[in-house]
Amino acid sequence: MKPVLAALPLLLLAACSTTSSSPAPTGDAPAAAATPEVDSATVALASASGSLVSGKLSAMAMDGGVHFVGDIGGLAPGSTHGIHVHEKGDCSAADASSAGGHFNPDARPHGNPQGGSHHAGDMPNITADGNGVARVNVHVDGMTLGGAAGTNVIGRAVVMHAQADDYASQPAGNSGARIACGVIRAGG
Repeated sequence: MKPVLAALPLLLLAACSTTSSSPAPTGDAPAAAATPEVDSATVALASASGSLVSGKLSAMAMDGGVHFVGDIGGLAPGSTHGIHVHEKGDCSAADASSAGGHFNPDARPHGNPQGGSHHAGDMPNITADGNGVARVNVHVDGMTLGGAAGTNVIGRAVVMHAQADDYASQPAGNSGARIACGVIRAGG
């Protein structure tokens, strides 16, 4: 009887353990789930941080990445702004901080997307015309509209900043306040 009683705590511990292959939570934002691939998506940018900036972008799957086109208005004429894909599709905070950091599935340093190492969500700066409207026409390699969770930007956010991205300051290019935010949504 004593050997059985002595072994009981070990049996209970073994019964309570799990064999999950999932990693332990790290406190980081969960990765976007894989979703069906689509050919196009839209982004309705709404003002943040008390700005009057808003706009609409279309996104199309193209040539190994995603191509964004559209207009963003309410800017100072001739002003230049950083624009990035952020990790979370949440624009609920007044300052758009709920969108999290830049989309960066490969844990690279921030940089210029037109050369060198950079976040997957880093995009070239955009400049407003004389009427305060920035025309976006930019291709971003390495992202998808649906498909694999690591490259999928459906359900993530596009965030526009108050200043130009310097492409050097870590972790986000010193581009200032978040002045507009919109979630990337499948479909046109």
